[in-house]
Amino acid sequence: MTANRMSIGATRRLGATLALATLALDQASKWWIITDVMNPPTMITVTPFFNLVLGLNTGVSFGMFGGGADFGRWMLSGLALTIAAALAVWLWRVHKPWLSAALGMIIGGAIGNVIDRIRVGAVVDFLDFHAAGYHWPAFNVADMGITVGATILIIDSFFGEAEG
Repeated sequence: MTANRMSIGATRRLGATLALATLALDQASKWWIITDVMNPPTMITVTPFFNLVLGLNTGVSFGMFGGGADFGRWMLSGLALTIAAALAVWLWRVHKPWLSAALGMIIGGAIGNVIDRIRVGAVVDFLDFHAAGYHWPAFNVADMGITVGATILIIDSFFGEAEG
């Protein structure tokens, strides 16, 4: 085993640990936002470019495909769980620590957003960055895990060495 390779068991544990950590941080932050910070809902200016808000997203990224229909909520949850299961199979087979970390973050984020859809009826978003009058759509810790994980997967697909 080279210095940059881990045993398959250690790689799996890394991915599982990051999935659980992403899920735990996501759910804890959403619980805190809903029960303490946004009770009652308001906008809290933190810096000149960052606010805390309470957004309930019934769609996917940037609110696409949202409309409040209960069918959509369950369809999106089922799709996210199916993707998370497929990524878990990939995680089980991967040897590269970076890929394991990326897959773990995506799995944890996907499950965190599914829990919101089941528990709240929508994904809880609360991080609002803005500049020059433009607001990036509000997001949450699960979204960060998914985005960072997907970015690592893309970078690895272009620059990573093949698994061996």
